[in-house]
Amino acid sequence: MELAKVTSKGQITIPAAIRKLLGIKDGDKVLFVQEGSKVVMMNASVNALMEAQRAFQGMARELGVNDEQDVVDMVKEIRAERHGNYECE
Repeated sequence: MELAKVTSKGQITIPAAIRKLLGIKDGDKVLFVQEGSKVVMMNASVNALMEAQRAFQGMARELGVNDEQDVVDMVKEIRAERHGNYECE
């Protein structure tokens, strides 16, 4: 548990232990999410990544991607298909 004082402008200093825990660095943005009667603070970048992961959940299975080699093979296939569309001089 950490304690922070609110200034007259509504600002707080996030304690170092909390910044370390959340991976917050200078210039990062934080997100405040209301969950019932509580407000949760999180690293906005981490939250965006989690949202992207949720959005793509199950897509690998649908595409038949089971491991890293499947990804490599898919990239090679796409490059081969597009090869004719790009000419280098």
